[in-house]
Amino acid sequence: MPELPEVETTRRGIVPLVEGRTVTAVTVRESRLRQPVPENLTALLCGEELLAVGRRAKYLLFRFARGTLIVHLGMSGSLRVVPPATPFKKHDHIEITFAGERRLRFHDPRRFGLMIWSADPVEQHPLIAHLGPEPWDAAFDAAYLHAAGSKRRAAVKNLIMDGHVVVGVGNIYASEALYRARVHPRRAAGRVSLARYARIVVAIREVLAEAIEVGGTTLRDFVKSDGEPGYFRLQLNVYGRTGEPCPGCHRPIRQAVIGQRSSFYCPACQR
Repeated sequence: MPELPEVETTRRGIVPLVEGRTVTAVTVRESRLRQPVPENLTALLCGEELLAVGRRAKYLLFRFARGTLIVHLGMSGSLRVVPPATPFKKHDHIEITFAGERRLRFHDPRRFGLMIWSADPVEQHPLIAHLGPEPWDAAFDAAYLHAAGSKRRAAVKNLIMDGHVVVGVGNIYASEALYRARVHPRRAAGRVSLARYARIVVAIREVLAEAIEVGGTTLRDFVKSDGEPGYFRLQLNVYGRTGEPCPGCHRPIRQAVIGQRSSFYCPACQR
């Protein structure tokens, strides 16, 4: 599943290619996504200038004067800009053509993605309004996270993966951030000190920023061809490394199921 770094990598890749350009054509080859693609999508977009491409959590927000196109990549989706003569692939469901023959294609084999329209302020949309802060928001700090977890018995890993608390911390990044912060993933959220939450905030930001940066190194290929996600090139300390030596103390990395997700940690370094 594309996570926040992959979605942000996508956004950064398509911005210089389509932002500020006018939509000249829309082709919908398959409208049956998680929610049906609007039947009037062509009428909504054609002739409209794309003012900006934003992101909220894992939603891409294509902002036009008359509203916002909300896009989610789902489990297997991707966006890429292709040359005019590029043949359609089997699961290329939607193509938006911009002035200058810039063609943006939405590819989604499993069709769990989303492309819907919001004429109202997108921040008020039901999919967006309930989300927690972005990891880099000033509001996301140690005091905020400490307060959010103060009465919770659930594991701290579950807390930082809760999109109502903070967005964008997927399973890989949660394991890696807690390792850097030296906090055991099973520790009850209500038993994590303010100082430890401060380390967790820093670690979350570092891990996500590094994943975005690594994604950026493959960005040109992503935009022009197959969309290989950047996190496969991220140097992982614990995730997927069960039984391998911890980079810090060399004791074996352990694996556990927490909140129905595989978690990886060092029993010596993380308390």
